[in-house]
Amino acid sequence: MLPVIALIGRPNVGKSTLFNRLTRSRDALVADYPGLTRDRKFGFGKLGPIPYLVIDTGGVAGGEVGIEEHTAGQTVRALEEADAAIVMVDARDGLTAADEHVADLARRHAKRVWLAVNKAEGLDAAVASSEFHSLGIGAPHAVSAAHGDHVSALIEAVLDEFEVEADEPEQEADDEELRIAVIGRPNVGKSTLVNRLLGEERLVVFDQPGTTRDSVAVPFERNDRKYVLIDTAGIRRRARVHEAIEKFSVIKALQAIEQAQVVIAVLDAHEGITEQDVSLLGLVLERGRALVVVTNKWDGLSAAERKHVRDELDRRLPFLDFAERITISALHGTAVGDLLPAVERACKAAMSDLSTTELTRELESAVTAHPPPLVRGRRIRLRYAHQGGRNPPVIVIHGNQTERVPEAYRRYLINRFRKAFKLRGTPVRLSFKTSENPYKGRRNKLTPRQQRRRKRLMKHAKK
Repeated sequence: MLPVIALIGRPNVGKSTLFNRLTRSRDALVADYPGLTRDRKFGFGKLGPIPYLVIDTGGVAGGEVGIEEHTAGQTVRALEEADAAIVMVDARDGLTAADEHVADLARRHAKRVWLAVNKAEGLDAAVASSEFHSLGIGAPHAVSAAHGDHVSALIEAVLDEFEVEADEPEQEADDEELRIAVIGRPNVGKSTLVNRLLGEERLVVFDQPGTTRDSVAVPFERNDRKYVLIDTAGIRRRARVHEAIEKFSVIKALQAIEQAQVVIAVLDAHEGITEQDVSLLGLVLERGRALVVVTNKWDGLSAAERKHVRDELDRRLPFLDFAERITISALHGTAVGDLLPAVERACKAAMSDLSTTELTRELESAVTAHPPPLVRGRRIRLRYAHQGGRNPPVIVIHGNQTERVPEAYRRYLINRFRKAFKLRGTPVRLSFKTSENPYKGRRNKLTPRQQRRRKRLMKHAKK
């Protein structure tokens, strides 16, 4: 399981800036204005040798009322879900009563605590940190989230107690069990769907202890094919399926996504697509997981309502045009039988072996049909392609000026490859490599005879 790190502190100490630094993204809103972050934000860490999850929280200062009280509750929940907490303070403002309140929250709710003294650029680290020792939550680390000073050392210290998981070997879909994560908001019918999948005939189910943080992995077999369903809400006995509200945690969903080969994302046709749905599906795409989008509670909708839901899917989820979309009724079992075949197709596409010859041929065909644009009067030249990875498929394209390939042309190439190689259900990633010019610098490498001849010609030209 990925370690989880929560960033907490009073307003405007730089939590969102550090979040962006740790995730190498610009997902968190950053401005010199207190209280900009209200709810928790989640991201996958990309700094250091160990992968991790980061939670960005809103600022708390004590005595919150109204919406600030909700923000404080979100912070406490983040501390309880996280494996480690980084308490952030401001080196330039010094120690405040709000900092002491945050430190007290960390002592009461966090499993491990680290203290980051932010905005310490240009200051003596010992002087900037000295007064924060009194918080009693460990030795201060002077950092600058905005400039990146000592951030790597901080995250390495936080992750030092966690083990680096060895990269799992790529598994052949036909020989190994297929791991499927079922994700979705509370009350979208996720557990009803899981129990429907497990309760069909010719299904062999056996118990296995759940993983930590209440994610439950249940192996089962169908038609001699092995599967593992990862349900973030916990797979309950049928006697308890009637319980409507499911415990939901974004952290559990993200960890399930990390464990899975294919993700089934369950949406509610009656409630439509929410911001939480869009954010969660965006993280599925970021992790490169094969995906099947399921719209539940389809029964009972009128033709006009069904058209509205489909239009909303097209409008809100254009970045998931690669995923199969299936409409079902988990309660009545309508179209549930289409799910596992769709999962198999997505997994097969994600694990595809792509021939270098065929990839290059398709690239040449795409370039002939629609050449890359001119950049500063020079044509971008794409010469050949080969596979660089699986799950998701990575296609490496070699050529000249490849760093200047526009985003629209990248999408064009992805669509060509997806159609040619039937890569439905999985993201496709392109990696461009610029070839070195073999003639670069040869003008200056003249033989002595050529240099003498050049001098004579220049002398003659001057006369």
